[in-house]
Amino acid sequence: MGATYPSPPIGINLPNADWIRKEHGSKSVTIANLTTAYDKAAEELPKSVLGEFAYSQEEIDRTKKYGAYADDIHTDLHECLGHASGQLLPGVASTALGEYQSALEEGRADLFALYYIADPKMVELGIMPDAEAYKAEYDGYIRNGIMTQFSRVELGRPNTEAHMQNRKLVAEWCYEKGLADNVIEKKVRDGKTYFVINDYEALRGLFGDLLAEIQRIKSEGDYAAGKALIEKYAVNIDPALHKEVRDRYASLELKPYGGFVNPTITPV
Repeated sequence: MGATYPSPPIGINLPNADWIRKEHGSKSVTIANLTTAYDKAAEELPKSVLGEFAYSQEEIDRTKKYGAYADDIHTDLHECLGHASGQLLPGVASTALGEYQSALEEGRADLFALYYIADPKMVELGIMPDAEAYKAEYDGYIRNGIMTQFSRVELGRPNTEAHMQNRKLVAEWCYEKGLADNVIEKKVRDGKTYFVINDYEALRGLFGDLLAEIQRIKSEGDYAAGKALIEKYAVNIDPALHKEVRDRYASLELKPYGGFVNPTITPV
């Protein structure tokens, strides 16, 4: 961990600048021993975010079986291929999306990863263990994007960080667009809110639809459309849900961020 103690990075990546990706490709290092340590530490806690915000035991069991691995694969797809995919049309500046560029680019990379992590080719290549594993990533992504990440935001404040904006955009857009077919269902049990995926294949289709639109926005430099997506889905947090998430998270007596304590080793 060295100089980054006590909160070392879990990955090292080339910048997302289009000219770097175009001329040099992608370079990504995932520090898997750290991601594993975070996951294992969370499993040992008497109370967990998963236990509080997951709706069913099936969802909990699937996350425990596949979640950590699927999340690492999602990250790898996001960094190595998501950010490295797609091109700007001739004459479109890389700054065309202005202040919305970062959130839209993170959303584009996340959507690429979410769509392709469920591709049967991933199982055929031995990257994913079986055809059910991707569902753990879908569960966790929607749960975090639409609810649990807001434990980190003070009540009354908007959602401003680019990665958090992207996750909120993706989760809430898919929830809204899938309402007619009940793709993601909002359920309330014992006064607590949950978001449950009923149709994983349909959700994958929605991920693909939004990926296509954000890629179009980036390729064409469509500032107005990019702004509309961010302002509608990514910024404003429902105050009642926000308070509920904060209260439920507080009951767990956990902190939203973690770090590591370096051991002091004395030779014997």
